[in-house]
Amino acid sequence: NNPPYNTGAFCFELTFSPNHPHEPPCATLRTPIYHPSVDLEGRVCQPLTSHGHWDPATRAIQVLQDLLLQLDSPDPRRLLRPDVARELQERPEEFRRRAEEHSRLHAEPRPQP
Repeated sequence: NNPPYNTGAFCFELTFSPNHPHEPPCATLRTPIYHPSVDLEGRVCQPLTSHGHWDPATRAIQVLQDLLLQLDSPDPRRLLRPDVARELQERPEEFRRRAEEHSRLHAEPRPQP
């Protein structure tokens, strides 16, 4: 919902193991995104779904809500791409410009309400 990602729609995939809910799901972003917490393969740095933090009572909607919050408000402490995190901290306008351009090129059109 927030710039620089609000110009497009992004596809996520949640993969559940046969041992769910005792093991966390794996969240993957299928749409390329310029974000410090998402690597080039779409893996997301999401502590909520790490084995050390996972709670079997966590519901899939909570995982998605956490993921959306993280994408809307990039946290340079949750990073998989140090170069992008550094740019976000040191040159926020350049980061925003690159993220908007990347979203324009790769994201799908947002559905109309």
